[in-house]
Amino acid sequence: MAPDLLDTMMSAAAAVIRDNAEALTALDQAIGDGDHGINMTRGFAAIEAEKAAMAAMALPEALQKIGMTLVMNVGGASGPLYGSYFIAMGRAIPPDPLTAAAVAEALIAGALAVQQRGKSAPGEKTMLDVLVPVADAVRAAAKAGTPTADMLTAVRDAAACGLESTRDMLATKGRASYLGERSVGHLDPGAQSSQLLVESICNVVAANLAAAKVEDV
Repeated sequence: MAPDLLDTMMSAAAAVIRDNAEALTALDQAIGDGDHGINMTRGFAAIEAEKAAMAAMALPEALQKIGMTLVMNVGGASGPLYGSYFIAMGRAIPPDPLTAAAVAEALIAGALAVQQRGKSAPGEKTMLDVLVPVADAVRAAAKAGTPTADMLTAVRDAAACGLESTRDMLATKGRASYLGERSVGHLDPGAQSSQLLVESICNVVAANLAAAKVEDV
């Protein structure tokens, strides 16, 4: 991956978390500790501060560095979970070529790491309800040879549907599980931050794709 593209992705990710910090905190106040927005903002601000050095790394090393930075800077359960996700992706993805199939395998590895770390599974009102559908969407697109633009649409839809699915779920993991039936009716904060990050990365890839087409004309 080109360093400038990775740099842009990190800036976009930090911006979307920063811009939605209050909303993430409000979601977490309803069913969690109330600090998800604050913690995530701190973690992605740390990434943005080091983005030049990370962008200069090979993609596997950069993803693992992102993961370690989140572990060190994001409090609560989110730090280890997001950290495990990016570290596992970094270990699974090849430096080159960056194919849709390779991205799918990395996303699957990341989601599996979150499952193992959190001892959770899709359907339990967690970030996995976004991360697993997203990985599945990329894998399906890779197998079908779907054009990148259409794959991005499928990924966005998978993330949005996965997030919305958490609204009516009964939380069985984390602080939200203590609420029992009262957790139903609320979006999961981790699923929301995951959806925001997926959307921001898709937007960067789409913009890069559009710019490449303009240059080809």
